[in-house]
Amino acid sequence: MARTTDLALTAIAPVVWGSTYIVTTEALPQGYPLTVAALRALPAGLLLLAITRVLPSRAWLGRILVLGALNFAIFWAFLFIAAYRLPGGAAATLGALQALMVIGFSRWLLGTSISPLAVMASLIGVVGVALLLLGPTSGYDPLGIVAALAGTLSMAAGTVLSRKWQPPVPVLTFTAWQLTAGGALLAPVALFFEPPLPTLTVTNLAGLVWLGLIGAAATYWFWLRGVARLGPSVVSMLGMLSPVSAVVLGWLWLDQYLTALQILGAAIVLFAIRMGQYASRP
Repeated sequence: MARTTDLALTAIAPVVWGSTYIVTTEALPQGYPLTVAALRALPAGLLLLAITRVLPSRAWLGRILVLGALNFAIFWAFLFIAAYRLPGGAAATLGALQALMVIGFSRWLLGTSISPLAVMASLIGVVGVALLLLGPTSGYDPLGIVAALAGTLSMAAGTVLSRKWQPPVPVLTFTAWQLTAGGALLAPVALFFEPPLPTLTVTNLAGLVWLGLIGAAATYWFWLRGVARLGPSVVSMLGMLSPVSAVVLGWLWLDQYLTALQILGAAIVLFAIRMGQYASRP
């Protein structure tokens, strides 16, 4: 029962992340991806720091900076580059390779054995995401592909290292440290490469609050909690719920239509996730 609860809570994170596209396109000013990423991470991290009131010790500072870079700064920077240079379907399909990368990193960094069933589930999940999102207009810009793979690799490494480097503090504190570090690393890059934000509207502010409080502070707490309790491989398979959520939200919110192939892709993704959970049973 406890494992089911952990799975359900962890799954909330990728389901909410599926709303990022809609919120970004419908509620935020366009052309400021790095600034939005910094505003998503840094205020959320500072808020959690104010709640937890615990700072990392000097011994942990280097590791927290590495995790903040891998899980947020590097990941989000490459994610936005890929989003600009690739159709969303192509970028998300490459992102679905994260589960396979996590299996490899877990073997290397944690000494975890590789389950053939888990590898198969990951491959099936990639096929499902491709059917769900790829279309005839999908492009293959080389730089976009490299950026998507680099971002996916960064998040996969960060997920596994978040399990390997677990400080003796509550998960909420660990989340606060990583978000603050990631936002602090992103902020100067955004200031250097992007112009100042225009005057924000109420809709813009609401979008930033959603991405920061719900899409970062709450969801990454659930995500890192899942990494600690369930393991990186189990959690990474749940990440495939994000494109499913994005498609469903587009259908509900933007009146986009669903094809039979997309429905089949969503079913395959859900099957792959269930298969992945079975492969990683204690």
